[in-house]
Parts: sequence; C-alpha cells; structure tokens
Amino acid sequence: MRSPLGTLSTLYVTQYLGIGFITVGLTAILRDGGTSLDTLALLTFVGLIWPIKFLWAPLLDRFGSRSLGHYRSWLLVLQGGLVLALLALLPYPRPAGQLGPIVAICAAYVLLSATQDIAVDAVAVRVLSERARGVGNGVQVAASYVGNLLGGGACVVVYDRYGWVPAILLLAGLTAVGLLVVWRFREPPRAARPADAGQAYRALWSVFGQPGCRWWTFGVVPLVYTGAGAAYALVSPALVDAGWSLERIGLVTGVVTSVPAVVAGLAAGALVGRLGRAGVLVAAGVALAASTAALLPLLTGHAPLAPTVLALSAFMAAYTAANVVLYTVNMDYSRPGTGGTDFTVLSSFGLVCSFAAASVGLAAADRVGYPAVAVGSVVLVAAGVAVGVAHQRRHPRPAPAPVAAPAAPVAPVAPVAPTTVRTRP
Repeated sequence: MRSPLGTLSTLYVTQYLGIGFITVGLTAILRDGGTSLDTLALLTFVGLIWPIKFLWAPLLDRFGSRSLGHYRSWLLVLQGGLVLALLALLPYPRPAGQLGPIVAICAAYVLLSATQDIAVDAVAVRVLSERARGVGNGVQVAASYVGNLLGGGACVVVYDRYGWVPAILLLAGLTAVGLLVVWRFREPPRAARPADAGQAYRALWSVFGQPGCRWWTFGVVPLVYTGAGAAYALVSPALVDAGWSLERIGLVTGVVTSVPAVVAGLAAGALVGRLGRAGVLVAAGVALAASTAALLPLLTGHAPLAPTVLALSAFMAAYTAANVVLYTVNMDYSRPGTGGTDFTVLSSFGLVCSFAAASVGLAAADRVGYPAVAVGSVVLVAAGVAVGVAHQRRHPRPAPAPVAAPAAPVAPVAPVAPTTVRTRP
C-alpha cells in the first residue's frame, strides 16, 4: 500500500463513495419514497458538474504549493471538503420530501469530487509509465467500483436497517480515510509547469492537435459512454418497479455486482498490454451487448434473483472493461506538464454524453419503456467499438506532443531535494 498505485487506488475509492451513494443509493431511496422518473431524470443533471470540470482544470495545473507538493496542496483542501459536504446531509433524514437542500448539497459534493479527480488524474499521469497505464487504469476503474460498492451498496443497507444518520456518518468516516492518505503522501518534485494561466488554458486546445485525438475523443468515447450510460441508468428504477426491497437492491447493485466489476477492471488492465487497446475494447463491447440483452427480463418486470444477479454482474464487468480501455487511451494522449487538463478534457465529452444519456434514457423509458431504451444502447455501444477499432488500427500509439503552445515559455521549478513516494492509501 506504500506505492503510487496504492495511493491512487485509495483516493479514487474515497472519491467515489459519495458518487456511488448519489447515483445508485440515493436514486433508489428517492424512488422508494415515491419520486417520479421525470424527477429522477432531473436529479441526474447534478452530475453534469463533473464533465465540465475541464473549465477549471488548467488552474490546478498552473497553481499549487511547491512546499506542500503541487497537487497534494489541492488534495488536502478538496478531500476535507468532501467530508464536510457529506456531513451537511445529516439534517435531512427524509430526502424525498427535502429535495431542494439535498440537491444543493449533492451539487457541492460533485463539484469537490470532480476537482479532486483532476488532481488525482494529474498525479497518475506523472507517476505511471506507458507500460503501466493499462494496469494503472485498471486499478483506477476497479477502485471506483469499490467506492461504489461501499457508497451505493453498504451505505444503502445501513440506511435501510438503521436510518439516514448512521448511513451518512459511515460515508463521511470512510471518506476521511482519504484525507489521512493525502496527509502522508509525498508528491515527487515537479520539473516544470505552465508559465501562466494563459499557457495552461491553451492546453485545452493543443491536446487535440495530436494525431487521432479528435477522432478518439469526439467519436469513440461519446458513443460508448452514451450507450452504456443509458442502459445503466435503467437498473435501479427497474429493480424498484420489479418489487425488490432497498436492502436487496443495495446488496446486489452496490456489493454483489461490484465484485466482478473490480475483477474485470484489474483483468482488463493486465490484458491491455497483451491484447492491445482494440482487442480489449472489442471483448468489452461484445460482453456489453450480451449482458444488456440478458437484462431484458428485468426491464420487462420479471426479476428472479439468480438470473438478474448474473445479468447485472456481467453488465458491470463489461462496462468496467470498456472504461479501462477508454481511460488508458485518454492517458496515452495526456502530457505530463498538463496532465490534469489533458486527461480531464479528453474524458469530459464522453462524461457529458453519459450523464445526458442517463437523464434522457430515464425520461424516454417513462414513455416508450425500458426495453426500447436498452436496444438503442446496444446499437450505440456497437458503433463506438467499431469506430474505436478503426482508430487503433490507424493510431495504435499517439505521437509525442509539446506540453502546450510554444509561444509562452515554461517556468522552471526551483530545485527540490529528492523524495520518495511513501503513502498509505
């Protein structure tokens, strides 16, 4: 655990605790309290804060404390903010009847979480070599599902048995572990950073000048995320409509299905180095199509326990494997000097589509039914895989690119005594 991968894993886990609770657990709690699908669709728009984080990502690349560590100084503030935002939910034990403050606090949490993700991604770009990117992104995605397991599963079970306050205290306590990790983290010295905010913001455009980058970002990523995101948004409401209890939904969607997702993330990360980005993407796409088809009984109101659990487990495993490939190629295109900006902007378009697809998918399901939305999701994922394979044949590896526009010089960083990354994730 005293390693860069261990540190990154823990920060991603704690980051997704609240996200898992909001997107999975809170959705089920609100639905159980009588909240309509249209209202749930509006709630998902809170998540749109996450994909627009590219608007402030350059500020994290440009500004930071040299004495505390460039990105560590951001993480100390942001990780503490995540804990405080969760504690702010304590006075609202009946969320279905108190949507106003609940949505406002959730929006604040998502803002802090999105900004924390920029800093963690930038650290990952710096410390992971090209050969380690597959494994590193496998660990990253797997860690997010561990966070989802705890936040969207275990905390829902605690809520169902003991109530709102114990569930929120558990979330806040687990998130506070990340603050301890950041405190003990010693960030490697940074050789250079953008000379000013203008140069940092120019990275938002210069990153797309790399061969094949626009093809990947505006073609492959949005198609896969739109299809998978629309299908995933149907799961919790469909389980509630099929008569499942909150405790069962929490155990299955947040705990049981997270286990194969974690395994799939680690396996996909290892296989990227052997099968290549395209090979793993094809395997994930085929698995997504098959598992979505296996969800049709649930989406038509029939949800026997064993077949439903198997279908959901297969879907989450396939979704995880696809995420590993998408993140790995995004990291291929991310440059060390502006890693936070590059990785963020490359992922943002897909995330916008994913969140929008979840909202539109729920609203469409209220009118045309769950199965029709699922079929459309499969078509979109298949198209994304086809475009992705073509991209990887043409651009199997991105060519090196400058950190930003050459017009502005890069300011050197004062020499710092060598340090060793010693952390407890």
